[in-house]
Amino acid sequence: MAFVLSVAWLKLLWTCREGDSHWLQGPRMREWWVQVGLLAVPLLAAYLHIPPPQLSPALHSWKSSGKFFTYKGLRIFYQDSVGVVGSPEIVVLLHGFPTSSYDWYKIWEGLTLRFHRVIALDFLGFGFSDKPRPHHYSIFEQASIVEALLRHLGLQNRRINLLSHDYGDIVAQELLYRFKQNRSGRLTIKSLCLSNGGIFPETHRPLLLQKLLKDGGVLSPILTRLMNFFVFSRGLTPVFGPYTRPSESELWDMWAGIRNNDGNLVIDSLLQYINQRKKFRRRWVGALASVTIPIHFIYGPLDPVNPYPEFLELYRKTLPRSTVSILDDHISHYPQLEDPMGFLNAYMGFINSF
Repeated sequence: MAFVLSVAWLKLLWTCREGDSHWLQGPRMREWWVQVGLLAVPLLAAYLHIPPPQLSPALHSWKSSGKFFTYKGLRIFYQDSVGVVGSPEIVVLLHGFPTSSYDWYKIWEGLTLRFHRVIALDFLGFGFSDKPRPHHYSIFEQASIVEALLRHLGLQNRRINLLSHDYGDIVAQELLYRFKQNRSGRLTIKSLCLSNGGIFPETHRPLLLQKLLKDGGVLSPILTRLMNFFVFSRGLTPVFGPYTRPSESELWDMWAGIRNNDGNLVIDSLLQYINQRKKFRRRWVGALASVTIPIHFIYGPLDPVNPYPEFLELYRKTLPRSTVSILDDHISHYPQLEDPMGFLNAYMGFINSF
């Protein structure tokens, strides 16, 4: 609102000067800019201190039904639902950037009909988890947090099915690498299902704002502070398909999760995962390429971030043993939100295949 008011006030000042043919000359121009500066400063200060949006009833319910555990003094939010009685199966869900575990809410109930435990967390810096700053956010730390959560729940010795999306795909790759190294205290992974993540740096197409923020230049702290719902929604909407774009209320839920604990101020730090993925490509792609457990990929083919057919061709070449589910051709980067039934059916088909 403050941003809109500032624009309106600047237009008003401009209009007031239009009738003065000499206002551009000398002291009068300096006087005009002083007025603009005096007006802009308090409006910008108000804009930068706009409180985060209120949680919708649905998002509030999601938070209320979850819990927190502590990792090295930091609070991490998670969901843990008990589903099918008597089943030994556990699935752990790893969400994407820049959202949260709430990305899985449309398929949550369906998963509880198949698994005994359905578990998801908000990674550090996301959703309702703590968002320390300054902080060196890394994929390695996020993987350690997943391991710590399973220890906290007493499930460290159980075989775990991993289901991931986007940023979560990279965390899953690191967990898979640790599992393959047979290190003590690591997860025992039974199966892995990835979805619409940039697991190959060479086929990943980050958005313009992501490129600016990930490079950590002088613009980063300015851009993160000026980011608002309008900028966020206009940036995120194009990664959805034309017929499956989120409603304004759904976008507000996503934005509320980001703004919680001033999360917009750590987005540039979180985006360092793009640079990490390039640096550690051999480690993470190598872990996938030599995998012996069942692995699957669910793909929304209209994804501009991981475009068809380049991504899929490289995936099949690199991981010939993996199976793939390609959803309808209008489904894009968030398949679990855009086509929850198609996504769930694809995942269940994979899980029931071994």
